[in-house]
Amino acid sequence: MKTKGFDSNAKRILIFLGITFGITYLYEIGVVGRLLHSGNKEIEAVGQLLVAMAMFIPAISVAITRLITKEGFADSWIRPNLKGNVKYYLFAWFGPVVLTILGAILYFLLFPDELTFDMEYLATAYKANGVTLEASQLRGMIAGQAVIAILLAPVMNAVTCLGEEWGWRGYLLPKMSERFRIIPMLLIYGVIWGLWHAPLTVLGHNYGLGYAGYPYLGIIAMCIFCIVMGTIFSYVSLKTKSCLPAVIAHGSINGFASIAVYFSKDGGNPFIGPAPTGIIGAAAFIITAIVLTVLLVREEKG
Repeated sequence: MKTKGFDSNAKRILIFLGITFGITYLYEIGVVGRLLHSGNKEIEAVGQLLVAMAMFIPAISVAITRLITKEGFADSWIRPNLKGNVKYYLFAWFGPVVLTILGAILYFLLFPDELTFDMEYLATAYKANGVTLEASQLRGMIAGQAVIAILLAPVMNAVTCLGEEWGWRGYLLPKMSERFRIIPMLLIYGVIWGLWHAPLTVLGHNYGLGYAGYPYLGIIAMCIFCIVMGTIFSYVSLKTKSCLPAVIAHGSINGFASIAVYFSKDGGNPFIGPAPTGIIGAAAFIITAIVLTVLLVREEKG
């Protein structure tokens, strides 16, 4: 522990978490959950749209917490701090793409029968909505989506990701890094972030519904996923003293993560791969997170 006792730092952490979890759980259970399970396709579509709005809750909580505690906004970790840090921004932009591809390659090497270039999974999804497309058309669409995701996803997703990252990496991270050593901080921090996703996990986001161990296995898997991704996001944020690289990395993952799924005959398994929510799909992310943790621990000891 870096600091002891119930000080202003601990008070601010608890206030932020209380507000964030309180608003999120009420919103996702009381509003989003009702819409997603209304039985009406149009209402459920609205519910899907409102899922993304939950990403703004951490930022709202930061503002409320800073006002309540009279902390102000001077040190808000929202400046880019580009001098000497461009490499972290480049890693945040393109690293998730490379790591996603590596995880997908590993998955298809282990499950070669799952790999297809006929896009059956995507074709079935379109056909369910009354649209029939040839494999060549689908491949062209995926290629275009991949290019857009690589080049523009961090920008296109910047607003919603900033809503989430200003809370987790711009406020909670520096507070917890003052209080805990690196390894316990990253573990506790990741579990907190994972549990924040719990209502959506229960509603089927990322892992679906009806799997063995539902919903507990999904919540545990999301906590592990958040420990891994949170470590990577935290590394680039700690190195730059800014949440903006985490915003870029988060946007990159959100834009590119689904690409590999389209090359799987049945969409793969969200707990295994090829998407990075699965243990094999996330293999490259896991290795990277371990390496970055070692680097942070060495700096801490040095």
